[in-house]
Amino acid sequence: MSALTYTVLTDPTSLEASVDGRTPSTGTVYLMVTNTGEEVAWLRIEVRVPVGDAAGHLTPELGTIDPKGEYTETLDTQTDFQIEPDTQPVNIQQKGANVLEVTPQSGLISAFAPGDYMLLTLENVTVAPAAGVVVLIVREILKTDTGWETKYAAVPLVKATAKEIPAPRDFRPDKAMLDTGETLTLSWDGSPDFTYEIVFPGGRSLVSGGTWSPPTPRRATTYILVATDPTTGKQHFLTTTVQVRHPVLESLTATDGIDTPWIQGTDHKGRVTFTDTGVEIFDNTGGQGTVTADKALLNGVNTEWVQGRGADDGKITFPRDGLDVRQGSGAWGTVHADKADVDGVNTKWVQGRHKDDGWISFPKEGLNVYRAGTHEWGTVFARHHGMASGKTPPGQGWRVYAPDSICIDVDTSAGQFTGDPVYLTSIGGAGGMQYDLVGTSAVYDITTSKFSVYLKWRDDRELTPAMAQQFGWYINWIGYDAP
Repeated sequence: MSALTYTVLTDPTSLEASVDGRTPSTGTVYLMVTNTGEEVAWLRIEVRVPVGDAAGHLTPELGTIDPKGEYTETLDTQTDFQIEPDTQPVNIQQKGANVLEVTPQSGLISAFAPGDYMLLTLENVTVAPAAGVVVLIVREILKTDTGWETKYAAVPLVKATAKEIPAPRDFRPDKAMLDTGETLTLSWDGSPDFTYEIVFPGGRSLVSGGTWSPPTPRRATTYILVATDPTTGKQHFLTTTVQVRHPVLESLTATDGIDTPWIQGTDHKGRVTFTDTGVEIFDNTGGQGTVTADKALLNGVNTEWVQGRGADDGKITFPRDGLDVRQGSGAWGTVHADKADVDGVNTKWVQGRHKDDGWISFPKEGLNVYRAGTHEWGTVFARHHGMASGKTPPGQGWRVYAPDSICIDVDTSAGQFTGDPVYLTSIGGAGGMQYDLVGTSAVYDITTSKFSVYLKWRDDRELTPAMAQQFGWYINWIGYDAP
């Protein structure tokens, strides 16, 4: 006979045995320990839990249980009654595969006074399969006047046979009437242990989680929810129907014609509206739409503009004074032609075919010549009775000749000299400082297509190509082709 009294409670009140194919049954076991007799000096209490899958087993794995314990002292003395009992945790830990060991918080022998109680809680118990009676074996290790004593108690609890899974219910759509462009969500209430499938015209889909969004229906559609018990194979059927405000029919045959103010596409919402004068075409936003055809046979076209097929293609507009050619962005465009036969040209500028070709602008004073698509001054090449002139690009072409001097090779091939050319030179530059140079008018290495110029400072200080680039120096030249 045990020194203490043991009572078992469960949550839920009736623990259901687990069933293969379903979510494992879980619950909480409470073991209430009380003392209705004399004071007991206890060192530890051991609870052996039946572990396995048979009818007499509580759980298949003790390690998944979360155990905890509390000792409550209800009386300060045998005569005083405390308004607020004092509760302290006790130590509880697993020993081996199937034993839970409970010891006082101090780890030493402790008095279990009459009227006090200890609650051992086993949470997250995965209930073993097969219904039956489970017996918890309790062993008490006590200290008495005669020495150590060991006493036992058997505490039974019942595992009930698992109930049939409750049938699902309330299969419903989130919208009874579906407008164009709206999505549909179907919902239901039911156990996750069922296998669910929704059947609809033209298809079926396995579903889970209590909600499912089908492809948007084109017409009134009835959906059937099929719930199957994986253990028994028993099936439950629920139905719901959704209406569509603007149904789409796969085909329609009309023998005497159709009277309608407009027609509209399904996936693409272009619309044709019938007016007294003909038809109007609208896009999916309600704006003016586009007619796409391979050819159009017309007697004439009245339009504000025409454009290529792409949004960035060129466009022609028709103002009162003629026509404008523009890019897709609205900027002025380009007319491409092999020849143009005109009586005159009014323009701000002309340029070669490429972006890096030279170009000419026409200010009121005359004309400006620029180089390489930039606003840097260009060179006018001319040949008259064996003469030509030009200049080098500012700051470019200079190279090191010596630590205190630089040189440049000047290309005169545009002059097409054939004899013994004579060259006259000067140096210019937006940055200045050319007044302090030596060698600005001396030429070397003369040929019919080039010559060289060598420069240095008057005081022999260092001179580099970087300085020439900084000051923007360039060589002006005139050549005369002597016979």
